[in-house]
This record gives sequence, C-alpha cells and structure tokens, in this order.
Amino acid sequence: MNEEPRMSADELMGRLSPSLSPWRRVLGAVPLVSGLVGAAFVGLLWATEPGPLPGRTQAAFAVFLAFCLAWACYGGWAVTRRAPLFALDRVIAGWLALAASTVMTVVTVTAAVQRGTGLLLAAGIGAAFVAVSAVVTVRAHVRRAALLRRRRELTREEE
Repeated sequence: MNEEPRMSADELMGRLSPSLSPWRRVLGAVPLVSGLVGAAFVGLLWATEPGPLPGRTQAAFAVFLAFCLAWACYGGWAVTRRAPLFALDRVIAGWLALAASTVMTVVTVTAAVQRGTGLLLAAGIGAAFVAVSAVVTVRAHVRRAALLRRRRELTREEE
C-alpha cells in the first residue's frame, strides 16, 4: 500500500529538529554579534561619561549591559550547539525577551511616574511588549513540548 521506505525513529527525529545548518548558524550569530556590539557600546559609553553619574543612571547602564551580555551568551550557545535543540533555543530567546520587556516596562513606567507625564503611554507600550513576549514564549514552549512528545512516541515505537 505504502510505496515509501519506512524510516527509523532516529531519521524521523533528525527531520523534526535537524542539526544546525550553516544558514541557522548565521542566524544564531546575529544575537551573538549584536549582544557583543551592544555590550561594547554601552560599556564604552558608560566608561567615557564625564563626571559622576547618579545611581539610577548607573543602574540603567548596568541592566542594559547585562541584557546585552545575556544575548551574546545566548548567541554563542546557539552557534556552538551541534545536536538537535528541539526548540530549546526558541524557549530561551522567549524568556530573554520576556525579561527584557518586563524590565523595560517597569523602568519606563517608573520614569513616567517620577516625571508626572506619559504614564498611560509608557504603560500601554510596555504592556504591548510584555504581551507579545509572553505569546512568543508560550508558543515556544508549546512547540518544544510537541517535539519532545513526538520524540518520545518515536522512541517508544522503536523498542
């Protein structure tokens, strides 16, 4: 009935989440390079500021530098992986985006409250960023769960 050759579970799993192709490695290098460039830029900007900076400004520089370094670490990890990831890279990127958008929202809303203007705009834009990041993270978790469930089903069939 079926003319197609039967593939083993390993072959099917390889098709579900293949090893990183050269194109995927290039795409993984984007967060690596942008994170390193962003960290270098923020670090140099912070180091060359004339005079002492207020504590909140120093904290903002430190948080932005930490996010840049987190993206660089994520990009380095994604580029060096050779085994199937089963969408783990998407889950990590989603959580990084959710953390960054949440911190950005808190900082902008705090700044708007202190200035007494633009609170509604800051809260609305921040909520939109957080909502999109949350949707991306949930979708990544759902995709990873489906891939892992399929892998379990395939390995059970092999036995």
